[in-house]
Amino acid sequence: MSVNDQTAAASTPSVTNNAAASRYEIHVDGQLAGFADYTTQPGVIAIPHTGVDPAFEGRGLGSRLARAALDDIREQGLHVAPHCPFIATYIKRHPEYADLVDAPTVAEG
Repeated sequence: MSVNDQTAAASTPSVTNNAAASRYEIHVDGQLAGFADYTTQPGVIAIPHTGVDPAFEGRGLGSRLARAALDDIREQGLHVAPHCPFIATYIKRHPEYADLVDAPTVAEG
């Protein structure tokens, strides 16, 4: 699984796919630091919202969360509908993820 399930030092951020809550989560020292909500459609995961707790901002956690989520989506053989502006901007800045974008979503946006 490409979602980070590290057993490294406790201060190392870890990203998990909390399927029960339909969101990717990033934890630091066991605390929820941020998340990316998603909905699943046939062949596509739509990400409408991503957020990082203000107490954890400025540490690059949003980017780490986006990268882990997109890597997991790729591993599942799915596409992404990046409705969240942060995720959409992340993909624009990291063209290696452009192939994951669902073409109808791009046409709509």
